[in-house]
Amino acid sequence: MEKLYDYLPRELVTFLLVTVFSLLIGLSQRKISLKREGETTLFGTDRTFTFIGILGYLLYILDPADYRLFMGGGAVLGLLLGLNYYVKQSQYHVFGVTTIIIALITYCIAPIVATQPSWFYVMVIVTVLLFTELKHTFTELAQRMKNDEMTTLAKFLAISGIILPMLPDKNLIPGINLTPYSIWLATVVVSGISYLSYLLKRYVFRESGILVSGIVGGLYSSTATISVLARKSRKASAQDAPEYVAAMLLAVSMMFLRFLILIGIFSWDTLLAVYPYLLIMSLVTATVACYLHSKRKRTDDGTQAEEEEEGSNPLEFKVALIFAILFVVFTILTHYTLVYAGTGGLNLLSFVSGFSDITPFILNLLQGTGSVAVPVITACTMQAIVSNIAVNMCYALFFAGGKSPLRPWILRGFGCVIAANISLLLFFYFL
Repeated sequence: MEKLYDYLPRELVTFLLVTVFSLLIGLSQRKISLKREGETTLFGTDRTFTFIGILGYLLYILDPADYRLFMGGGAVLGLLLGLNYYVKQSQYHVFGVTTIIIALITYCIAPIVATQPSWFYVMVIVTVLLFTELKHTFTELAQRMKNDEMTTLAKFLAISGIILPMLPDKNLIPGINLTPYSIWLATVVVSGISYLSYLLKRYVFRESGILVSGIVGGLYSSTATISVLARKSRKASAQDAPEYVAAMLLAVSMMFLRFLILIGIFSWDTLLAVYPYLLIMSLVTATVACYLHSKRKRTDDGTQAEEEEEGSNPLEFKVALIFAILFVVFTILTHYTLVYAGTGGLNLLSFVSGFSDITPFILNLLQGTGSVAVPVITACTMQAIVSNIAVNMCYALFFAGGKSPLRPWILRGFGCVIAANISLLLFFYFL
């Protein structure tokens, strides 16, 4: 908008912007106030907010040096707003100071538009309009929150903003690239992705179906998501079996994307080497999942599988502690494997890591273990993922039960994905 000053007088542009912004705020506030309070206790109209903005602009330009007129006008406006609030509170028992705060913000629009860049004052207006309109949304959100939700958020802020910067970045064991900072940094990054997926599942996709549960859960932990879906499938009908397996495979598909994000955070060179393979496998897995989903549609009898809300919060201290311990264990194992068994031993370790959480193993490689080449890290990452998918298939078979209708679908779906992964791994070796 600064380019308008090249064609029109600055005072004219500023006046028009202040008037339009004040009117927009007045319109949104009038609608909300009428719904909440009614015409009797309404503080002015949309024109009132427009005049407040214009008044602020006039008093601002009349005394641009000391701002005494602007501050005096603000004091008078504050007094009038205080009297209005007193009358509403004493006679009509209407509480709340949102209108007062918005009126004062409207009064301050003029100096903001005159002194700040366009992106800043537009951001202020957008924020005011959004928060005015989202009142009921925030109320519903607060009602859905668990009692310990703010405590959980405080924990995440503490581990990322307080503990992490305070940790030293010096090796704990001579010769091994293992520092308190690197351990906790990996924990914070993984916990952040897990926490984000938890918030999406609980507050954004709360009424979602089985497929969305698999997609969002895969951002947190494909193993945990597959185990939960397999347990829930015991109550599902045979017609819903392909749907549950499709959701499990979508969780695996999102696992590939999650590792792409983690690899990009810690090692750009490795990302450039591994991203084609992970993207291809994510698409292949999603394609198999869509095929199974289409099978469910053909045999659908009109019933919908009910999904129970999973109330567990991934951001727990014991989860972070287990991850940190695994990270330390795999760092030490990787170091001594390279020393005594070389690259061949590291390849074997990558397959073994699939029986546990492979994230600590992969992040340990990405943060540097001495002299591990990028192609070796790429191969070990793909091998660990293949091994972990096979283990997840076993988890799905176990938790679904011996007589579950999911068993043939699990073997077909996961078998196709594992076969495609192995084929791609062989292509990588022979390329």
